[in-house]
Amino acid sequence: MASSKKLPPADLAGHVENKLKEWHVSGRHLVLALSGGADSVALLDILAQLRASLHFTLSALHVNHRISPHAGRWAEFCARLCAGLEVPFSAVEVDIAHQPGASLEASARAARYRALAAQTADFVVLAQHLDDQAETLLLQLLRGAGAKGLSAMAEVDMRPGRSIQGHGPEPAFCEGNVGSALLEPTYIRPLLDVPRRTILGYAAWRGLEWVDDESNADIAFDRNYLRHRVLPLLEKRFPGYRETFARTSRNLAESAQLMDDLARLDGAAALAGGRLKVDALRGLSEPRAKNLLRWWLAERGVPMPSSGRLENILQQLRSSRDDAQIAVSQADAVVRRYRGEAYIEKKRAEPQPDTALTWSLQDRLDLPDFGGALIFERVMGRGVGLAKLTAAPVTVRQRRGGERLRPDCRRPSRSLKNLLQEAGIPSWQRQRLPLLFSGDELVFVPGIGTACEYQAGEEENGIVVEFKAVDGDAESNGG
Repeated sequence: MASSKKLPPADLAGHVENKLKEWHVSGRHLVLALSGGADSVALLDILAQLRASLHFTLSALHVNHRISPHAGRWAEFCARLCAGLEVPFSAVEVDIAHQPGASLEASARAARYRALAAQTADFVVLAQHLDDQAETLLLQLLRGAGAKGLSAMAEVDMRPGRSIQGHGPEPAFCEGNVGSALLEPTYIRPLLDVPRRTILGYAAWRGLEWVDDESNADIAFDRNYLRHRVLPLLEKRFPGYRETFARTSRNLAESAQLMDDLARLDGAAALAGGRLKVDALRGLSEPRAKNLLRWWLAERGVPMPSSGRLENILQQLRSSRDDAQIAVSQADAVVRRYRGEAYIEKKRAEPQPDTALTWSLQDRLDLPDFGGALIFERVMGRGVGLAKLTAAPVTVRQRRGGERLRPDCRRPSRSLKNLLQEAGIPSWQRQRLPLLFSGDELVFVPGIGTACEYQAGEEENGIVVEFKAVDGDAESNGG
């Protein structure tokens, strides 16, 4: 096979075939992200040819951003194209939530990837190519990105828990924090080392038709400005810049991997239950502390802060007084510190003081205002005595102040405030704890336990109550 730089258009299908064999797609379900443009149409044509010989199932998804007045026509074109190839097709319309400080391009990309992540497939196939990679590297460089950002796109982008055969776990269902869900598909880019001119040559050779997005010519968008104004000049002087940029991205990807490996080593002693020990940050050099903090944020799904923002978070965690109340916002999360540990929490509104939900013996009670769910497991001789609990209406609500509880039968009742402080539950979490009541009597508090008077005897039917937070915070049960 010729190198991708000199790849004849007629050999493009064979190039993609070799990539798919390497990624062991046999027996898997592939979903192609189909925009209707030349790149994704060419890839659809190739995948439709290969599905029988490589034994994979194929479908296509069109994401309609509803930005262009022609968007509806593009979706119809994609539907007709797939019908002609007997490829199952679906289209989804997305709302672009334009975040402050984010470009329209970034908002559209985020919406598109949310739609792709929701697909019940093993692989999502993307038609991004070598020219896209060069543009991405330049954009990231102009934004001051670090090694991870400059490593640009990967041919194989595995979500947590995913893998390709021979490189880790197989795609499967897994248990999440609340219930089970299908893991996010693995993203593959079989054209990433192929110049766009080769793809266009293939499309012309095959007589394919496609649609053109008029916004691609609008140089008000940064990527288009680079594509139409900057890169043509660069090519005149450095015709091999695409391959050089791709090699740079691969080198930086290796550097980013080494940085992640170092962060995991540092994190082995610095992490406890997803929380980061501040003393461990203080004991590291500035670059290693930043690297660990950056990795910790990424592992918890927090969008990467700017360099200045990251320095501010690190400075507040390491330098503030131990009793200082720290709350630094980053995207949809808040970084806090409590008793020498840093926490990450998703932003959410506080529960309404009068919110009270009734428990009607179901196994699970969803509590969106509290950020999780209560799980009820029926057992014998443990947890909350079922008969005692249900002697009066059972409700769930938040703290209102003045509550008392006696979880230890050898000791008198104590104020809930003192019990929560002793248990080390951070102050901002206390108001969002769901309290379980029987009538007006407080029965159970997550992280504290069950009132002595309501604990199940050895021969009694009991209920073990467990609070599971949807953002991965610590679980609490009634024992």
